[in-house]
Amino acid sequence: MAKNSKIDITNQFTYHLNHTLAENKDFSTTLQKFFALSYSIRDIVAEKWLRTEEIIHQRKDLRIVNYLSMEFLIGRLLYNNILNLQVEDEVKALLKKFDLDLDKIALLEEDAALGNGGLGRLAACFLDSLATLGYLSYGYTIRYQYGLFKQTIENGFQKEMPDDWLKNGYPWEFPKPEEAVTVKFFGRSEPYTDEKGNIRFKWVDTYDILAVPYDIYITGYNSDIVSVLRLWHPKAINEFNFAEFEKGNYEKAVYEKNLAETLCKVLYPNDAFYQGRELRLKQEHFFVSAALQDIIRRHKRRFGNDLSNLHESEVIQLNDTHPALAIPELMRILLDEEGYGWDDAWNIVKNTIAYTNHTVMPEALEKWEAPLLQNLLPRHYQIIEEINARFLKEVGEKFNNNLKKIIDMSIFEEGNIKKVRMANLSSVVSFSINGVSELHTEILKKSVLKDFYEMYPEKFNNKTNGVTQRRWLLECNPPLAKLITESIGNGWITNLYELRKLETFLNDSEFLKKLAEAKRWNKERLANYIREKLDISVDPSTLFDIQVKRIHEYKRQLLNVLHIIHLYNEILDGKKPEVPRTFIFAGKSAPGYRMAKLIIKLINSVAEVVNRNPIVNKHLKVVFIPNYNVSAAQIIIPAANISEQISTAGTEASGTGNMKFMINGALTLGTLDGANIEILEEVGEENIFIFGLKAEEIEEARRKGIYNPFGIYLENEKIRKVLDMIRGGYFTPNEPELFVDIYESLLYGKHAPMPDQYFLLADFESYEKAHKDVEKLYLNQEEWNKKSLLNIARSGKFSSDRTIEEYVRDIWKTKKVD
Repeated sequence: MAKNSKIDITNQFTYHLNHTLAENKDFSTTLQKFFALSYSIRDIVAEKWLRTEEIIHQRKDLRIVNYLSMEFLIGRLLYNNILNLQVEDEVKALLKKFDLDLDKIALLEEDAALGNGGLGRLAACFLDSLATLGYLSYGYTIRYQYGLFKQTIENGFQKEMPDDWLKNGYPWEFPKPEEAVTVKFFGRSEPYTDEKGNIRFKWVDTYDILAVPYDIYITGYNSDIVSVLRLWHPKAINEFNFAEFEKGNYEKAVYEKNLAETLCKVLYPNDAFYQGRELRLKQEHFFVSAALQDIIRRHKRRFGNDLSNLHESEVIQLNDTHPALAIPELMRILLDEEGYGWDDAWNIVKNTIAYTNHTVMPEALEKWEAPLLQNLLPRHYQIIEEINARFLKEVGEKFNNNLKKIIDMSIFEEGNIKKVRMANLSSVVSFSINGVSELHTEILKKSVLKDFYEMYPEKFNNKTNGVTQRRWLLECNPPLAKLITESIGNGWITNLYELRKLETFLNDSEFLKKLAEAKRWNKERLANYIREKLDISVDPSTLFDIQVKRIHEYKRQLLNVLHIIHLYNEILDGKKPEVPRTFIFAGKSAPGYRMAKLIIKLINSVAEVVNRNPIVNKHLKVVFIPNYNVSAAQIIIPAANISEQISTAGTEASGTGNMKFMINGALTLGTLDGANIEILEEVGEENIFIFGLKAEEIEEARRKGIYNPFGIYLENEKIRKVLDMIRGGYFTPNEPELFVDIYESLLYGKHAPMPDQYFLLADFESYEKAHKDVEKLYLNQEEWNKKSLLNIARSGKFSSDRTIEEYVRDIWKTKKVD
């Protein structure tokens, strides 16, 4: 019997196999058994949702957290739910009757293709923590049909394929068609005078589609509360034109249906052309409009039609600027549909919406062409203009009509094409602006949003990211989780600071031996995974050096590759390393990001040359694992000895991969960037490998224009040899010119604002030295294991539970369900 539940899993399993799937247990397939088990677990989850729903309507003193995010990378849910519901023993006993293994049956679940990288995984961790801690919360996004894409590697190149995660059905979602809402696009804004003589506006002649909600309930560990992830699916109001079909115009008959569903086909459509930008903007408006209508509907159910206290019952957190259209949309609803005056509506909006910034790079801040936004959302554009006019009046008064301040802080960026700056809009309106690491927040204050910090210092705060230990230790690393629980109890599952107790075992040789055995188990599991997926053999006794993350120039996978080529050269020159190493990469490039895709090809080309050389491959292996996702990460991350976190200092907002690796006992090799700085503070400089220039040094070099990568190339023989091999086609003899752009980007700034804009060559020597320090330490396995243990023991700060409690304390101001 499941804890706090009337549901018997064995009985439910039989029921769903027989009645939901109409199958006999003796003839059913393994996939059907997976669905029957999932539906049985889902029944327990549904019970928890019904209790949560009761509390939402009964406890009017609880403020509901609404997390608006373009992505939620939730991963597989079967095993996660079984652990959180604490029914693992019952499930294993049930499956034993069918000679089935839980680990194997869990692999049949498709990863929900609802995200890509750290932004989406952070959002998923937050829903887990909110449920575990007992806070009421909703996450909102789109029900993407194909996600970002499924990555395959052909001839070393990334190829994008549809990630059809819904093809077999998805057992964890609950469609709620009766709660569909209408979302509007295009049309025009028309003024009129109301009965009181006030000039108002209505949005007319619009193109309307339905947004149909599908709910996924995210369980917390040993909690009766669930978080709701509400996915919006677009649907045409008139899906089928029977008259056109009768005329033989079959495509035209379903034109409206296909047009509407384009909105949910993929995450982040390519914005290199107008239609792609329009589609992405449509997606952003679609899900925030649906979410806001849902939030207001829920508020009215709880409190009646008065929205003046909306900010007391609901708080809306924008996860970066993708949901920033929530600002003008909420203003529009309050002004045009609910009849509020500007000042009252403004007061509600500015006290309801908070903003999390996720980037320190100005070029990554979202901007939309004004004509595009004005055409697609004419009423919203009008409202943004009014917000800006009123705001710039404040700026003028605050800064004595300083023209530069007015230009820089305006929501609109003037130029050949006028643009709307979504970060500025978010900063103007939100009552809270937070960065996601201490360094990132300081950079926001001093650089990216410095004018807004000068004007609204009280808005700014830091919330260092975190990850949920339920997913990233308890679930993904069974031998380590078991060792920890046997040694200090299971309190760490809900309070990661409990891991500090592990420090008492730093000089316990037996414990350190068990820790090493747990790591070996994970390395063997990953080696088997690589062999099955790629037909490549890697040796678990080698040092596993892993860099897994989105492929981007600032994350500097290229620096890692340059060093690998240098190691290859050293081995050929007879300088064999004392520690054999396996370098493992994984990550996706945006489909339109040519340089990142070229880096993927280089990694695979270097891997092919290294791995087939019998002199080299005894000491060095290189592997690129395709289609990186949550499930792959749960196998890869626990196996790491070294965690590569090598972004150019001052470019990574935080990172969460660094935290996942740390919790699993990997040692960080990284720059003083993002949350690496806070990891350093927690573990001490002797337990981390830090290299490279600091953010302020890089900023000064850029500002003064004193960086000369070509000079480094001329003076450093090792670097010169590596780059000449890339330039000369050493790794692609049949296409010798293939990597010329990489060479010219580093030395001449081709297709970049400056040569080597991310300072790879400047950091190469320091990076190489850090690797030598890694090698030296790894030779002393006892010392290595001590440092690994200390990293685990001091990872408590990096739980998303801590992050959520800080959001609650400083921003959301809500209370737990008792």
